[in-house]
Amino acid sequence: MNNSYLTANYHSHTFRCHHAEGTEREYVEHAIDAGIKILGFSDHAPLLFSRYPGHKSGIRMQMSELDDYCRVINSLKDEYKSQIEIHLGLELEYTFHDFKEQIAIYRDAGIEYVILGQHFLGDEPEGIYNGRPTRSSEQLHRYVNQCIEGMSTGVYTYIAHPDIINYSGDDDLYASEMDRLCKAALEYDIPLEINLLGLYYVKQYPCERFFRLAAQNGNKTIFGVDAHMPEFYDNKDVLKSGRRFAESLGLHVIDTVPLKNLSDY
Repeated sequence: MNNSYLTANYHSHTFRCHHAEGTEREYVEHAIDAGIKILGFSDHAPLLFSRYPGHKSGIRMQMSELDDYCRVINSLKDEYKSQIEIHLGLELEYTFHDFKEQIAIYRDAGIEYVILGQHFLGDEPEGIYNGRPTRSSEQLHRYVNQCIEGMSTGVYTYIAHPDIINYSGDDDLYASEMDRLCKAALEYDIPLEINLLGLYYVKQYPCERFFRLAAQNGNKTIFGVDAHMPEFYDNKDVLKSGRRFAESLGLHVIDTVPLKNLSDY
């Protein structure tokens, strides 16, 4: 593995999620400058929220923005095809409602892949944010169950920040529950993301006690920039820190991953 650049990054956002900056073109050009050969856009997926009339998310694009998102990324894919391979994806919560209908919408729009980013326990409007500190064993158990149910659908290419759950309770319980997640990811052949944005902002992830379990289980892992600004690709120090993290734990790091086709669902 070269410490100076990534071969591929499948986790990039756009301004449509309301907490990212820069134009799509800037993301592409910074990725090229950083030596990335494969760039995946995976902005926060629009959700139907059919059970919550009137709910408007402040952290993801609206359904009305999906067509423009696809149009812009596909245009850049063609324009820059001689310099970088671009893919059109989404970071998608696994939801208990409207999931099949949502996948059909994304498939018809031409979305190539989705990654699982389980920010909420349950559905967003009434759910608990998993990044909030908790000592609740029930929340930890439900988080793992929701991730495993999502993986079982067969549509997810990998899991973004699988260690987002900010549990500070019993270590043995954490190990038992997250070991279930790791074993399920192994069963479904789904890589686990080492999230570089978490390193950049010193979040609770990437979490050493989680990735020790991943190393013990032999899970595939992959770096994700989780770019919310084009300049994130240029931060070689964060990438080197991520490499050291992975090497210290003996993680099985892969550079690229086959995209799972939504048409198979």
